[in-house]
Amino acid sequence: NILLLSQIKLPPMMEIITAEQLMEYLGDYILDAKPKEISEIQRLNYEQNMSDAMAILHKLQTGLDVNVKFTGVRVFEYTPECIVFDLLDIPLYHGWLVDPQVADIVKAVGNCSYNQLVEKIISCKQSDNSELVSEGFVAEQFLNNTATQLTYHGLCELTSAVQEGELCVFFRNNHFSTMTKYKGQLYLLVTDQGFLTEEKVVWESLHNVDGDGNFCDSEFHLRPPSDPETVYRGQQDQIDQDYLMALSLQQEQQNQEINWEQIPEGISDLELAKKLQEEEDRRASQYYQEQEQAAAQYICSSAGFIPYAIFSTQQVQGAASPASTRQSGSNERKRKEPREKEREKEKNSCVLL
Repeated sequence: NILLLSQIKLPPMMEIITAEQLMEYLGDYILDAKPKEISEIQRLNYEQNMSDAMAILHKLQTGLDVNVKFTGVRVFEYTPECIVFDLLDIPLYHGWLVDPQVADIVKAVGNCSYNQLVEKIISCKQSDNSELVSEGFVAEQFLNNTATQLTYHGLCELTSAVQEGELCVFFRNNHFSTMTKYKGQLYLLVTDQGFLTEEKVVWESLHNVDGDGNFCDSEFHLRPPSDPETVYRGQQDQIDQDYLMALSLQQEQQNQEINWEQIPEGISDLELAKKLQEEEDRRASQYYQEQEQAAAQYICSSAGFIPYAIFSTQQVQGAASPASTRQSGSNERKRKEPREKEREKEKNSCVLL
């Protein structure tokens, strides 16, 4: 989205683009962006980075592995995926920061990345040292109290760090959003499926940690959705699709984990191929069963259909990152009011998606 707003131009009248086409556009852009007048060492370094970026470009379709540190809005643990942002010269920000004035949290969190902090909490809990146990408790409370992955100190730092008119990426809750700054205010590009028919809604202001922003048009004029109920249903559809994507990613990861210790020594290539094919067939069958079970586990309640797990638009719930809810309570009540008349119909019926 950032490159489309600044560098890449698609053919006129194109309304739909496949993932493969998009990857081709990005690949061509990376090749064309190669600096012309650089030293031999710089050229070799750039070509190596370009090769590494090309190797992980396909991950843009599902998700990149980034790991925040709580000390700065531009501070991330280095992963190969970060090369993509460096190569395309796209700034990457987050707002999950520790307030430096709270000494006990600063000490508990230290310079840890998120993954390191989770490991530290587990280790501290198992320690016999009361000081370490206390430190682990403080760190755990920090994660629980900042489950939206944005703090007010982080928001202040973001507002100060992002330049006026800058196009950048904002990472929060396992999501990458296009962000810009207009007249001193931060805005996120609206990409939820629920806003597909809301042509006037383009940006959402980022001015608090609860995600209760104001919607604006392309000129940053206030523009509330014309049909909040349609937006709400579209967001629920997005949640459904993202959860199925989460299952797909999980299955893909499992497919890459072959237990070679169970394969007997001296096995022929043909027998090995058969065993691998059988394992692949078993996992494929398991994957489809999981999808069917996931769709069936939408339960009926007096408040309507409730998904038991949420991915993307809200948050994947699990050890990878804490759960959070994007909408504030007041917004949720407003969106659910039009559904009051439908609840009686839904109370005694259940639909398998």
